[in-house]
Amino acid sequence: QEQLVESGGGLVQAGDSLRLSCAASGRTFNNYGWFRQAPGKEREFAAGITWTHSTYYADSVKDRFTISRDSAKNTVYLQINSLKPEDTAVYYCAAGRFPGRTPSGYDYWGQGTQVTVSS
Repeated sequence: QEQLVESGGGLVQAGDSLRLSCAASGRTFNNYGWFRQAPGKEREFAAGITWTHSTYYADSVKDRFTISRDSAKNTVYLQINSLKPEDTAVYYCAAGRFPGRTPSGYDYWGQGTQVTVSS
């Protein structure tokens, strides 16, 4: 059974850094994405990585977020630096056959991990 499990979220202060992890099981996925959803807002794309380790980002986060993957561990990471209160959201890992920036393009989702940034 395919499964994605996120970890690494928490309560941090503005300016801190976090590394989120997404452990995949059940199969190897070609493409991963990280999305986030703040209260009352739609889920938005943050970062993506392909099977060739090519990366792409939302313009709003590209200077602070770094996505990477460890194929041997079947794990994807999201490094977030210089956290801001507006980064507060549930962060979701997603996997699918093709790269993309829209949630509908992904077939599998994790349960999410909460990131809360205090000012």
